[in-house]
Amino acid sequence: MSYKNLDHLNQTLHALSHAMAILGADEATNMPTGGGAERANSLSALTAMHHEKASAPHIADWIEKAENSKLDTDQKHALAEFKRLYEQRTCLPAEFVGAKTKSAMKCEQLWRELRPKGDWKSFAPALGEVISFAREEAQMRSHNTGLKPYDAMIDQYDPGNKMADIDPVFAELKVFLKSFVPEALEIQKQRLADRPLKPLNAPFPVEKQRSLGQSIMKQMGFDFNNGRLDTSHHPFCGGVPTDVRMTTRYQTDTFLPGLMGILHETGHAQYEQGLPRDNAHWPHNQARGMGMHESQSLFVEMQIVRSPMFWKWVIPLISEHLGSHVFENWEIEDVLVHVNLIERGFIRVDADEVTYPLHVILRYELEQDLIGQKIEVHHIPEAWNAKMEEYLGLSTLDNMSDGPMQDVHWPAGLFGYFPSYTLGALMAAQQWASLVKQIPTAPSQIEQGNFNEINAWRAKNVWQKGSRFSTTQMMEQATGEPLNPAYFIAHLQQRYAK
Repeated sequence: MSYKNLDHLNQTLHALSHAMAILGADEATNMPTGGGAERANSLSALTAMHHEKASAPHIADWIEKAENSKLDTDQKHALAEFKRLYEQRTCLPAEFVGAKTKSAMKCEQLWRELRPKGDWKSFAPALGEVISFAREEAQMRSHNTGLKPYDAMIDQYDPGNKMADIDPVFAELKVFLKSFVPEALEIQKQRLADRPLKPLNAPFPVEKQRSLGQSIMKQMGFDFNNGRLDTSHHPFCGGVPTDVRMTTRYQTDTFLPGLMGILHETGHAQYEQGLPRDNAHWPHNQARGMGMHESQSLFVEMQIVRSPMFWKWVIPLISEHLGSHVFENWEIEDVLVHVNLIERGFIRVDADEVTYPLHVILRYELEQDLIGQKIEVHHIPEAWNAKMEEYLGLSTLDNMSDGPMQDVHWPAGLFGYFPSYTLGALMAAQQWASLVKQIPTAPSQIEQGNFNEINAWRAKNVWQKGSRFSTTQMMEQATGEPLNPAYFIAHLQQRYAK
């Protein structure tokens, strides 16, 4: 009976999560500005309700009784993952969760208003309140789990990963990239001398860009019966597996950032749509953390979309949707110098795959200092600028909107999330290397716009496993070894230095 009680509870929690996900996606895409205060109240109330139901004391008794009952293998996986989440949820009181959510919602709405102006002075007090909640949360989670405070925050997004695991990997990457970025830029300079960048024939109307993106999404396997594409300030993939809400943002003078945003989020969406549908209300049938989630988006964007074989397939589609003049008299190499252009830039989401990890490492290091109370909110602009100058040779002191105000994560209270982006890039490179060993014809299949076998591999090795195994176990099962940064480093060297 206890397992049936948990099953009924999970159905209720799943329904509440569904409602919150759709309200959140709508808030970022369609909600009028005047709806912000009430939307914050609604989401705060639903979040508190979800947390109260999910962390009720009697659930511990249900879990214990279910563990001592006769369960099949799938039910054991279901119970183990639910127990892990229950132990996380009981770290925080419901009233704290509601107050934290309300603070983050208000800060995020203020961020949308103030980021275009770069008004850090007006934004900082709200962010400071969110950071105070994050510190308090980190301490409570640390007390209940035995993890270090920032490790306890990371564990929400990438279960099992700790600073002790991440620090050496990021240190190795930072050393490599600080020397490789100038090397790759010099090689690129020489290539551009032989093959200069050809100008894109703008403008590119938003509707035509959207049509192009939807056509490619469909061919790559996105199911429009269970998802849609919208526009937002910041590209994201949200909603639920049966109703995925994907967004991007467009520029009319170039179509590449909008298209890359679409295809990156398509990788996320495919993961969500590919998760097990039977007993989807149980957490073991949901995604295995944000590191694995990012591996799926970066698998699509970096391993597939930025490759020569992808562009051999997609150029005719671009001509069909945007006009034949776009790539008239272009060769494939002319396209690739645009697609794989390396540039020291301010914006993380627009960064190339060579400089992107440095953006993540910067945020990871600042988050450690913020949660550890080594710096305060008023220190962020100067600390951010110092790392930008060291890692990328750029100053943001007079550019708050493209500096510490550029991301939605901190206003939304998502501390511990950023490491997942680069861990995902490492996983994606390793997964691609393994896939090509098992399916040597995969590159030629991409040239034909055929993603069936590639998607089947991803479904078998990632999507259909849900959260039955740890990230490390899933990587070992899929690739034959634990996460190994050598594949990512080799990938960068092959694409940008050879």
